[in-house]
Amino acid sequence: MSPPDPSATRPAAGRHAEARSALAPCGPVVGRREGSAVVFRGVPYARADRFGPPEPLPPWTEPFDAGRPGAQSPQRAGALERLLGGTEIPTAERCHHLDVYTPGADDTGRSVLVWIHGGAFVNGGGSMPWYHGGALATRGDVVVVSINYRLGAFGFTGTTNCGLADQVAALGWVRRNIAAFGGDPDRVTVFGESAGGASVVALLAVPTARELFTGAWAMSPSLTQLRSPDRAEEARRQLLAAAGVESLDELAGLPVDAVLDAQAAVLADPERAITAFAPTVDGCLVPDAILPAAAADPRPLAMGTMRDEMLLFNAFDPRVASLDGVGLRRAFERRFGARTDEALIAYHEHRPDSPPGVVLSAMQTDEAFRVPVRALADARAAHACPTWVWWFTWATPAFEGRLGACHGLDIPFAFANLDRTGVEMFTGSSDSRDALVDEFSGSLVRFARTGDPGWAPHDEVHRPTRRFDTTCSTEHDPEPGLRRLWDRERQTCTS
Repeated sequence: MSPPDPSATRPAAGRHAEARSALAPCGPVVGRREGSAVVFRGVPYARADRFGPPEPLPPWTEPFDAGRPGAQSPQRAGALERLLGGTEIPTAERCHHLDVYTPGADDTGRSVLVWIHGGAFVNGGGSMPWYHGGALATRGDVVVVSINYRLGAFGFTGTTNCGLADQVAALGWVRRNIAAFGGDPDRVTVFGESAGGASVVALLAVPTARELFTGAWAMSPSLTQLRSPDRAEEARRQLLAAAGVESLDELAGLPVDAVLDAQAAVLADPERAITAFAPTVDGCLVPDAILPAAAADPRPLAMGTMRDEMLLFNAFDPRVASLDGVGLRRAFERRFGARTDEALIAYHEHRPDSPPGVVLSAMQTDEAFRVPVRALADARAAHACPTWVWWFTWATPAFEGRLGACHGLDIPFAFANLDRTGVEMFTGSSDSRDALVDEFSGSLVRFARTGDPGWAPHDEVHRPTRRFDTTCSTEHDPEPGLRRLWDRERQTCTS
């Protein structure tokens, strides 16, 4: 392996106000105190050639200046990345960096939370301002680690699974080094949202990660993105054709922008884009089907969804806003066929007085997020694997309430980051936010410490579900009519 870039082990400048140091096996690292937390940014955890496996870096001897974010994977930023502040961070193929937030680089041995960002496996980065782990670290007396990994064509062309391998490499770094930052390598919880939540589930199917984390917390996991090998191969062929090359070796020789252009061409297919780049079975890193393997994994898993996930994507779409009853019926007919009337009645009962676009979004939310999570929870219950389910129903008053409890709204509550730039625009300024932060981030910290978030685990009879709202409570089988509708639909599809 060639030596790391000089920038990967940049020497610390001579004088930094409030500088803090950690002497880790990777080498000495100099961070900064930010409020009550000590923060180490842009720490390199591996390096890799394009489409190659990540390899550990040799230890460095000069102090590494961890005062600024490392580059995130090449990408074309979307609207959500602009909202979250991700466009301020540079991109590069050598994106194997992580950030550490700790109450102190000491020998306390705190529980560790490793954040895996979302972005549909094609966008995002671990250093986005909303993912700043300082408040969570100090409120919970835990160590928070946020990682970058390769995205899109660079991370998930065909069955390469480079991005998932990067996540495993980052967890390996945590295992070897986190004690120097005040963490306990034997108490590591992975947590993530959307594609990050799907990554959390996928990591349960990776044998080489079995000793690297002890629990998993998946927020709105996009489980329908997880691909079959056949779909992965189809997407690989599409990418090569769009790039005008015939092999992965030729693709490896193209400029970054040419790869991103080809990636954009593949993603232009609205029906297939969701599964173009994502983890899949590869016979090596992921030897078996992901969801069955995750269902049988004995480590504790907590999962939850938002009540109105799809409103983030649909609320300002004029095609959805102008949808009428005829258009809604057509959409339901495409999904439910002969059972359309039954499905429409069920959704109108559970979303009374909602316009057609909101009813459609409710159905799409269940199809893409809630139903797959419930199916995984049921499968884990059948294996007697400890599993907890939540439902986040607190609706933001922002944008005249049009977003409801939408996708991504739970992120600032998990990180206790209500004061971050742009958050109030998304969440509003209601006083009810503060109590919800205590409940949601508190459950996450409790889970990291004990493997139990504080309510009854899932079973297929009572279906205890923690509802996070202005008033939080544990409910049994919320919205049973919709559950039964989808249970019958699942039975029909598998019969």
